[in-house]
Amino acid sequence: MYATFWSLVPPLVAIILALITKEVYSSLFIGIVTAALFITNFNVVSAYTTMFSDGFIASLSDGGHVGILIFLVILGTIVVLMNKAGGSAAYGKWAQEKIKTRKGTLLATFALGALIFVDDYFNCLTVGSVMRPVTDKHNVSRAKLAYLIDATAAPVCMIAPISSWAAAVAGVVEGTDGLTLFINAIPYNLYSLLTIATIIIISIWDIDFGPMRTHENNAKKGDLFTCGEKVAEDTSMNAVSDKGKVIDLAFPVIVLIISCVVGMIYTGGFFDGESFVNSFANCDAPLGLSMGSVAALLITVIFYIARRVLTFKDCMNAFPEGFKAMISPILILTFAWTLSGLTGNLGAAEYVSGIFEGSAAGLTGMLPAIVFLVAIFLAFSTGTSWGTFGILLPIVVGINLPGNLLIITIAACLAGAVCGDHCSPISDTTIMASAGAQCDHINHVSTQLPYAMLVAAVSFVGYCIAGFVQNAWAILAISFILLCAVLFGLKKFFIVDTEA
Repeated sequence: MYATFWSLVPPLVAIILALITKEVYSSLFIGIVTAALFITNFNVVSAYTTMFSDGFIASLSDGGHVGILIFLVILGTIVVLMNKAGGSAAYGKWAQEKIKTRKGTLLATFALGALIFVDDYFNCLTVGSVMRPVTDKHNVSRAKLAYLIDATAAPVCMIAPISSWAAAVAGVVEGTDGLTLFINAIPYNLYSLLTIATIIIISIWDIDFGPMRTHENNAKKGDLFTCGEKVAEDTSMNAVSDKGKVIDLAFPVIVLIISCVVGMIYTGGFFDGESFVNSFANCDAPLGLSMGSVAALLITVIFYIARRVLTFKDCMNAFPEGFKAMISPILILTFAWTLSGLTGNLGAAEYVSGIFEGSAAGLTGMLPAIVFLVAIFLAFSTGTSWGTFGILLPIVVGINLPGNLLIITIAACLAGAVCGDHCSPISDTTIMASAGAQCDHINHVSTQLPYAMLVAAVSFVGYCIAGFVQNAWAILAISFILLCAVLFGLKKFFIVDTEA
């Protein structure tokens, strides 16, 4: 079954089951068992051993994965500290005075997500913890908040030259200036740019469609979760101080941003003489984020104790509560990483890249559109955008495409990777967005899919044109006009409830 269509069956089984049963843990586990059975040719004993040795243990012993888990736990602890210090409540009251409408809340959430462009994991959890009190007060559903978080995480990082994503892209293309290719591809990254445009348009025009419309209608009546459950009980993070001010939320977030940026450029060699841009391109994002978050946690504890809003005991009690708040995303990430690793052992990457490499050389004008679709399928099936462009980019660069077509095709690869990752229930970014919004994971996936698929369809048309026109401004203008026309059509011809 190695490097055949069967190598893609385990992740597809997990995804289909998750969407049908609305239960993510058992679906991922069945996918893992399926992969282990395929790897060992249905030898049950060997499959059981493989599931642990090459699966769970291998995924949890990976340095990058451990770094992300440390970052998750520390960030959860900082969120608990901000809540206990009264910072979140104070910010909620301040924001309620400044932000008067649901529309303003949606745009403010998007703006904060756009500002935090350093890393998608960091973006998801920070935006969620900061904006949850505000969106709750304006009756924005948790599913809508999760979509806003997810749609301003990877898409924003993918068009930011100083981000962990730019570093990842720059590191996979050997023999060329990967960062320059990344920057040149930004105007052609249609999915990322159109996703950002979609958020602004649906927020201003008050457009909801698909399952999201049901969630938003219920939220306006006070039911923020619809049929879902909370990821963590907010009661475990109630304020213990009545001295909390906005600075008790703003200071930890600012320190966290600065610390994580410093941690990332430190791992890239900035303090050894490397330039700022190159240090980002060479950084170890999981290591930098874990180091930066721990430094931010220590500074935050000292800050709260010095301000006498929390005692030392209050701060120490936040550690287990922060860990408990992140149990659900940690479990889902562990299962998703394990499934992804076993799928890789089955040769899924080799299968997809082999098909693509054999047919790509004979294509020219339609190549960007085809690369876009292949990247979506691979990222959706494996749950990783980084792995997707890590597989496809070297193939695209090696085809020796003429003129501007290489840049457009690279952009299509990156856009497809983000799109597939955005749609996949086993994507770590999607999981993080659910955790940040404290939204039921399957609810987030099912409500987000129609929005992501609409943007993907418009982007596909744009790439069909791009292969022949090869002008960034013309392609962006055509794609944007088409997107507006589709969204206006949804608003005009479907009944959409709007705020009075």
